[in-house]
Amino acid sequence: MPADERFPQIVSLACHDLRTPLATVYGFARTLTRAGDLDERSARFIAMIEEASQQLTDLLDLLGTAARIEAGSWEPTLRGADTLELATSADERIIATGEGEPVTTEAGSVARALAALAICAIRHGPVDSVTWHVSGRTLELSPVTADAAPVVTGDVLRDLGSVIARRVLEELGGSLALSDGTLRVTL
Repeated sequence: MPADERFPQIVSLACHDLRTPLATVYGFARTLTRAGDLDERSARFIAMIEEASQQLTDLLDLLGTAARIEAGSWEPTLRGADTLELATSADERIIATGEGEPVTTEAGSVARALAALAICAIRHGPVDSVTWHVSGRTLELSPVTADAAPVVTGDVLRDLGSVIARRVLEELGGSLALSDGTLRVTL
């Protein structure tokens, strides 16, 4: 097998192997938190370790999905979901408005992809918040500033979440287009 065909398998293996030490770190942090014998400063540090562990887990999930897509082994679990619900995020900086439409898709991956695109627009904007305007299968994200635009679309490789979000959405038959400070995603 040529090296370029093995690379997605190597990345997938690395993601898998990194989960064990990460689970250990997270597990011990949770154990210390539950013990409850921590002073305020230590409790804050342990909370930071827990949060960073979750972020690492999310990044490994993204990278693992990208590796499976590249290897041709991604088998998304399709189910019904509403497009407005997919655009709705727990992150208060991401607002979702409009009227959704039922679609059959890999709902978890699509929701993570939409959140990643929005977070990228916020981070690289920089802006305080962004809004998904949902109209059926069409979702428009704004504002996407000129500085953020090439990063959000994945044309400039500076944000893992946005690069993989695009790959996931396109693999599921969706499309992304940028025009006048708005990113249009069609599912």
